[in-house]
Amino acid sequence: MTPEQLALRDAVRSLLDKHSDVRAAIETPHGYDKDLWARLCDIGVLPIPEQYGGSGAGQEETRVALEELGRTLTPAPLLSSAIVAQALLATGDEEVCGRLLPRIADGTVATLVWPWDTAEITTTPALDHPEVTTTVATASLDGTSRYVLDGDLAEILLVSDGTSLYEVDPGQPGVIREHTPTMDLTRRLATVHLTGASATRLGPWSSRIRDIALAALSAEQVGAAARALELTVEYTKTRVQFGKPIGSFQALKHRMADLHVLVETARSAALAATDEKSAAVAKVYCSEAFFKVAAEMVQLHGGIAITWEHDAHLYFKRAHGSGQLFGSPQVHLARLARSVP
Repeated sequence: MTPEQLALRDAVRSLLDKHSDVRAAIETPHGYDKDLWARLCDIGVLPIPEQYGGSGAGQEETRVALEELGRTLTPAPLLSSAIVAQALLATGDEEVCGRLLPRIADGTVATLVWPWDTAEITTTPALDHPEVTTTVATASLDGTSRYVLDGDLAEILLVSDGTSLYEVDPGQPGVIREHTPTMDLTRRLATVHLTGASATRLGPWSSRIRDIALAALSAEQVGAAARALELTVEYTKTRVQFGKPIGSFQALKHRMADLHVLVETARSAALAATDEKSAAVAKVYCSEAFFKVAAEMVQLHGGIAITWEHDAHLYFKRAHGSGQLFGSPQVHLARLARSVP
């Protein structure tokens, strides 16, 4: 990493060490610490250019911040807002970017409904212009999308039908948003129902947004996996069996060495996620690596790992949830198989 990225990593890690309280955050009605989110925005973790009110951070800097958030499992709307920021920049519309990006830079939660999940968003041209296609400025949207990041909290709601990107007023009668409780309490998801929702077309939909989202999620998974391994190694140095710390047993040394290699190769995959194929590879590899580390964390901690007071189960649940987010590993393996000549 560059000196600037190292400084950002240290700043985010220091902030989270001092102010992140995961269990307190998930007990709030909105599921995250608003004050902490404001502090993160002040540091400049969102990929928004300076001309639109951001710090000038890019995708690499946001991945650094996401890796740190993954380490602590800190709930925050960074992933959803960062994806929206990239989708807006991809439209190339300066007026749209100038209107929405400064709000996101200031901490307004934004989210994107897009066809990575089971969503089937249909578009109908505006009634006053029935002869035009989906390239018109306004349209009516119908469909239901599940597992939308921060979907019930977002003040800025964008929707893609796979062809165009639309802005939808989340407060209109045609939009119903419901919080979806999941096994992973540290990730806020919602179901969004669109019924004749009025929408404004912002520009074309870029398939690159999927790859950007996968790369960002992979970085978060690597951070969580690395921390899960660190906690496990620390525990094996203090837990004593047969008069010795269990970390001194050769069999456990081998297992943790294998996990270390797994985490480091996952980090390499996440860093290399720059195009469609490498982003899919990163999603598959980092999902499976995180799940493997989290499962070993539970096993090596023993009975304490399945108690509510210990954090091991939080990492295990995050590993399961993140593995399915933006498509399961099987989905992306199939996509990679189709790309082979």
